[in-house]
Amino acid sequence: MAGSCDGPGRSWRLCNLLMAAFFGLAAAVQINDPDAGLWIVVYVVPAVLTLLVGLNPSITDNVVWRSLSDLHSAACLVGTIALGCSLFTYAKSNILHEEEGRELFGLVIITIWMNLCRNSAKNPLGGIRLMVAISLSLFPFVTWLYIYMNSEMRSSWPTHCKTVI
Repeated sequence: MAGSCDGPGRSWRLCNLLMAAFFGLAAAVQINDPDAGLWIVVYVVPAVLTLLVGLNPSITDNVVWRSLSDLHSAACLVGTIALGCSLFTYAKSNILHEEEGRELFGLVIITIWMNLCRNSAKNPLGGIRLMVAISLSLFPFVTWLYIYMNSEMRSSWPTHCKTVI
């Protein structure tokens, strides 16, 4: 890919490697979840797709990559709508205190990231889109650090969520 050795190209690759790590970690912490099988798949698919983009950004022009990304993004969008409706109807407190709220954030991150990746081969990321990618790739790690340091926030979480951090 032209420009993959320049600053924005290196930054984009690094962002993808960070997000692949995040998605991989998110899959790993699902092991204690009652519906672990579903959530492991939800995170492993973008972990692999994103790792491939980090290693070879032009992969997003591949029909298999694009098809898997589109299918997974569509499923995540449906899940986002369903969880959003559930939270709107049943949420009792801050949505980060609700398991569905945390799941919703995960699906939103996946959907946004896959969209950034999908469009990156034809329109290399630069300017504002690159800043969004950098911010989004740092967001999950900063959020996890905040939650890890804020034990009061985790106090209302179910046991299977407390034991993975």
